[in-house]
Amino acid sequence: MAAGAALPLEARAPDAASAAPGARPRHVAIIMDGNGRWAKSRHQPRTLGHKAGVDALRRTVEAAGDLGLEVLTVYAFSTENWRRPASEVEWLFALLRSYVRSDLDRLDAAGVRIRVLGRREGLPQDILDLIALAETRTAANTAMTLVIAFNYGGQAELVDAMRAIARRVLLGGVDPDSIDEAMIAESLGTADWPDPELIVRTSGEQRLSNFLIWQSAYSEFVFTPVLWPDFGRRDLEAALNEYAGRQRRFGGV
Repeated sequence: MAAGAALPLEARAPDAASAAPGARPRHVAIIMDGNGRWAKSRHQPRTLGHKAGVDALRRTVEAAGDLGLEVLTVYAFSTENWRRPASEVEWLFALLRSYVRSDLDRLDAAGVRIRVLGRREGLPQDILDLIALAETRTAANTAMTLVIAFNYGGQAELVDAMRAIARRVLLGGVDPDSIDEAMIAESLGTADWPDPELIVRTSGEQRLSNFLIWQSAYSEFVFTPVLWPDFGRRDLEAALNEYAGRQRRFGGV
């Protein structure tokens, strides 16, 4: 399927194979949490925790590729993160710049397609240019898709989708009675890839924090006490093993 073409609903929905015990998910999403606590425990500034978090991202992306995942989505910067001190926000921007510039060649060579999920409004122009470069350069890659949720919020994504559908209704192209789950899914930023079968959150917190709130309707969740900067292949494998032991019924018996 060409990049940018929305997946049909049947390709996005879980199937019998993914529901069976022992199956491996196609799409894993990770809420990368605990950078600040990791740094605090070492009496270091929060910025050092974020830097260590980028190293954990490199390890995890490599492991995800080795383990055969089709899609890995990581929550890098939320719409709520703008509330943090301006210096920390700028540091997070700097880390994205550094990651793309230093890792783009390696990711491209490994066949990783990069997509950035989230609102573009308010982002600095050089960040927008880097996003465009990464997405364009890797658009034809097929080994794995790395989705970076940046300036992303699940509620904001749904608002944007509803606005897009409302404009179609106003233009007369859509009957309001025809709006269904499939139309909403096709209007989301995630329409090009399957919904996550597994969502992992690090650091022991047990909430979604406005992450993929539509797409996670039937996701399995794994909450690990491991702080994100310490996360790696062994922790990803442990989450996959826990997922493999679950029976997913999707409302059935």
